[in-house]
Amino acid sequence: MKRAWPAVLCCTVALATEAGGPVGSPARERDSALYSVPLEEAKAPAPSELESLVERYGSDRAAYLRLWSVPGSAARREKLRGFYRGWQAQLARLDAAKLSTTGRVDHALLAERLEYELGLLAREETLEAELAPLVPFAPMVARLHESRRMLEPVDGAASARTLETLASAANETAKKAKAANPKPNKALARRAALRIADLDKSLDEWFKHYDGYDPRFSWWTREPMKQAKKAMADLAKVLREEIVGHKPGEEEPIVGDPIGRAALLADLAHERIPYTPEELIQVAEREFAWCAEEMKKASREMGFGDDWKRALEKVRGQYVEPGGQTERVRQLALEAIAFVQDKNLVTVPTLAADVWRMEMLSPERQKVAPFFLGGETILVAYPTDGMSQEDKLNSLRANNWPFSRAVVHHELIPGHHLQQFMNERYASHRRAFRTPFWGEGWALYWEFLLWDNGFPRTPEDRVGMLFWRMHRCARILFSLNFHLGHWTPQQSIDFLVDRVGHERWTATGEVRRSFAGDYSPLYQAAYMLGGLQFYALHEEVVGSGRMTDREFHDRILREGPIPVELVRAIVTDTPPAPGAKPAWRFADR
Repeated sequence: MKRAWPAVLCCTVALATEAGGPVGSPARERDSALYSVPLEEAKAPAPSELESLVERYGSDRAAYLRLWSVPGSAARREKLRGFYRGWQAQLARLDAAKLSTTGRVDHALLAERLEYELGLLAREETLEAELAPLVPFAPMVARLHESRRMLEPVDGAASARTLETLASAANETAKKAKAANPKPNKALARRAALRIADLDKSLDEWFKHYDGYDPRFSWWTREPMKQAKKAMADLAKVLREEIVGHKPGEEEPIVGDPIGRAALLADLAHERIPYTPEELIQVAEREFAWCAEEMKKASREMGFGDDWKRALEKVRGQYVEPGGQTERVRQLALEAIAFVQDKNLVTVPTLAADVWRMEMLSPERQKVAPFFLGGETILVAYPTDGMSQEDKLNSLRANNWPFSRAVVHHELIPGHHLQQFMNERYASHRRAFRTPFWGEGWALYWEFLLWDNGFPRTPEDRVGMLFWRMHRCARILFSLNFHLGHWTPQQSIDFLVDRVGHERWTATGEVRRSFAGDYSPLYQAAYMLGGLQFYALHEEVVGSGRMTDREFHDRILREGPIPVELVRAIVTDTPPAPGAKPAWRFADR
C-alpha cells in the first residue's frame, strides 16, 4: 500500500495513512507531492575556479598521512612541513583578485588551512617534548616503522637490539613513574598511555610485515618483540592505574587535557571567530540568562511559579514505556519534516526524506552519549533489559517526550541528515574544510528558528527546547573554562547539575564525552556559537528581504561545511580580501 507522510495541521501530527491505517508500516514509499522541487531542479551553486586544486590538496595530504602514519614522529612532522610550505608557494602564485567570490573563498580556505596546519605541527612539537620522558622509546618505533615504509633493507640482528633497548627504556620509565613523588600529571599520563597504544599498533604492523616471510628476521626478533610489547603494556598499565587512577573493572576517571589560552585563540582564529575565550564566556552567560527567564515563563504556565527545576522534573517523567521510543521518534521525525515543508523553510529532497534509518545505542555507548546521535541514521538512547534499574530509569527520564521532540529534528531533517545529504552532492571539495561551527551550528540554529516559528506547542515543549538551549550555553562555559585551566571536569559536572538541571548521570556522560579526546577543544562551544552565527546571518539576509527563508537555507546547504563567516561572504557576495583576519562580530548586541 502506498503511504503518505503525515502533514502538520494546526501543529498536530496526523497519525494516519491515506487508507486510514496506522502509521508504522514497514513500507517506505513516499508521496513526492508533499515535497518541494526535486533536487535536480534546484539551483546549483556558482562553480569555483579552485575546486580541482582543493580536491588535489585533499588527495595529496591523505596520501602523505597514509605513508607517514606514526603519530608524533619527527620525520612525519618534517615531511608535512615541506608539504604545506610547498602548497603555500603554489597558492602564492595565484592572483586571488582575479577569482570569483566562490574562488576567493576557496583561496582563503586553503591559505588559512595551510597556515593552521603548520601551527598545529609547532604545537605538536611542544606536546611531544612534554611526552618524551614518559614515552622515550617513541622515536625507536617510528624509525622501525618508517624504514619499512621507505623499503629499506631490514637487519634482523640490529632490529633485535633496537627492541631490547626499547624494552629496557619502557621498563626503566615504569620504575621511575612508580617511584616519582609527586606523580606525573594525570592528563600527561593518560596522553602517554594512549600514545603507547598507537605505538603498539605501529610496532605490530612493522613486525608482521617481516615475521615468517624472512626467517632470519624472525629468528632474531621474535623473543625481543615479545619483551618489548610486554614492557610497553606494563608501562601503560602503570600510567593508567597508578597515575590516572583507572582501576580494572571501573569507569575511567574523567581527566581531559586542557590546551590553554594561546591554543584556544589560534583555534578560534582558524574558525574565523573574532572573539577571545573570555568574550565568548560572556556571550554564553547572556544567552543562558535569556533561557532562564523563558524557563520561568513556562514554569509559571505549568503551575510551578519561578521554580523551573520543578517544571523540568515534571517533564522528565513524561517518557514512553520501554519498547515505545522508536515509534515516538519516527513520529517526531515526520512531524519535523512536515513542519519545515509547511512553512516553506527549506527544500527537502524526496530521497533525503526517504533514506534515513534508526538504530539503538548500546548501554556502553549511552555512558558517553545518553541522548541521541544522528545523521542518515538516528541513534536512539533508551534502556535495555540488561541495564541496572538505576540506569534504566536514568535513560527513560533523559529521553522523555519533550526532550526528544526538541532534538530529533536536530539529528535528522532539517539538521544533520539533511546537511550531510547535501554535502555529498554539492561543493564536495569543501568537505576538506569541515568545521563543527557549520555542522553543529546549523543543527542548533534550527532549534532557534523552529522556536521562532511556533514549533513548541505547550509549556512542556518549551521546557524541553529550553533545556537543550541552556545545555548548549553550558557547553561553551564549561569547555572554555576547562581549557583555560579554570575548571576541573568535576566542576563541569556540578555546573551542569546545579545550573542546567541535568541529572548527575547525564551530566557525567556529557563531560566524559567532551573531554575524552574524541572531539576538538572548540567542538562543544561550536553548537551555540555556530547557531548564533547562522541566526545573525539569517537576520541580515532574510530579515532585510534579500532572500526568502527557503532560498537562504538552500544556498547554505549547497556551499559546503565551511566557517560561517565565509558562508556569509558567499551569500552576501562580498569576497574576502587575501589575508584578511576574521572580523564579523556576529554576537554583538
